Amino acid sequence: MSGEVFRGNFTQQEPIPEEAIERAVEVLRSGRLHRYNVLPDEAGEVALLEQEFAALAGARYALAVASGGYALGCALRAVGVAHGDAVLTNAFTLAPVPGAIASVGARSIFVGVTEGLVIDLDDLQVKIADSGARVLMLSHMRGHIVDMDALMYICNGAGVTVIEDCAHTMGATWDGVPSGRHGTIACYSTQTYKHINSGEGGLLVTDDDEIAAKAILLSGSYMLYGAHTARPPLDVFEKVKYDTPNVSGRMDHLRAAILRVQLRHLPDQVANWNARYRVVEEGVRDVAGLTLIDRPQQEGFVGSSIQFLLLDWADERIKAVVAACKARGVELKWFGAPDPVAFTSRYDNWRYADPQPLPDSDRVLRAIVDMRLPLTFSLDDCVVIARIIKDEVVRIH
Repeated sequence: MSGEVFRGNFTQQEPIPEEAIERAVEVLRSGRLHRYNVLPDEAGEVALLEQEFAALAGARYALAVASGGYALGCALRAVGVAHGDAVLTNAFTLAPVPGAIASVGARSIFVGVTEGLVIDLDDLQVKIADSGARVLMLSHMRGHIVDMDALMYICNGAGVTVIEDCAHTMGATWDGVPSGRHGTIACYSTQTYKHINSGEGGLLVTDDDEIAAKAILLSGSYMLYGAHTARPPLDVFEKVKYDTPNVSGRMDHLRAAILRVQLRHLPDQVANWNARYRVVEEGVRDVAGLTLIDRPQQEGFVGSSIQFLLLDWADERIKAVVAACKARGVELKWFGAPDPVAFTSRYDNWRYADPQPLPDSDRVLRAIVDMRLPLTFSLDDCVVIARIIKDEVVRIH
């Protein structure tokens, strides 16, 4: 094997902005890290983040929590999912999604994936009818957004509540509507490898008064819900406060302070990711054996990662591509591996969920190759990365 080698780090994020660091130091000096530890005339960083995120998303209410996974579990509880209930979700997603469903004692019903890496709407209709499920936890996995108008037509007609997992689509849109604003409730992540970075953290938005009140109480408000500013009227809490358990998962002021600054820069970050995405996409276009994912015109995506398919390749050849690229410094992740590697687990790896055969989806999942696009990479870096991928796919194909 020969050729150029890439020296970049696929897990190195860009630095936290200096303004965010300064605000974080101010919070540390105050000693008031807990979201309800504020002065009488002080809203607090968490409440301000919620206001700002609600405005960005175009939502009435927002709640900042400890992680994206916590937001998912909180959403399920807030819409009334109970032990033993069936919850629909994508076969192509990450472990926190079926994990959240399992955490409330519910059952995951997996819906197939298309070659566009979105939920299969034909299979969705079949699974709604067969399972009787009344909740869909829709994962916009790796930033791929299904036709949301068609999906909502199906779900509204069947009486299915949609929870959107927007961990990979903060800042994205479908036909001009912000990702997360089609369903009843949406959950976002601020984990390090997402679109704004607090190490761990999450956000939840909804327009529904009662769901918002329940989510705030669930997150651990200790009856201090009046301190929230992106919340429903206080009388809504009176109806549900004694029947909603405390499942604590609050965000703290330190993380909120870091996030508020980053949130203001999100549109610029989206443009920077998409520029890198397009360079890599163009560099591997028309490579024999490699299938790019078509992005619909209505999809305003965030290209923080890129995926392609090696459809119907033998496992050994896919593994050879991954290994050859790694030897040249390009880190690809393969969702077809028989055992989970880092985050690349599949529906058939989650043994806490009932076995469910999905042969058409298996063909797609076996073919998915995934790569992060950190903003620490330059556009020239992306040219080199694409060239290495192309070289090795052509050589091994």
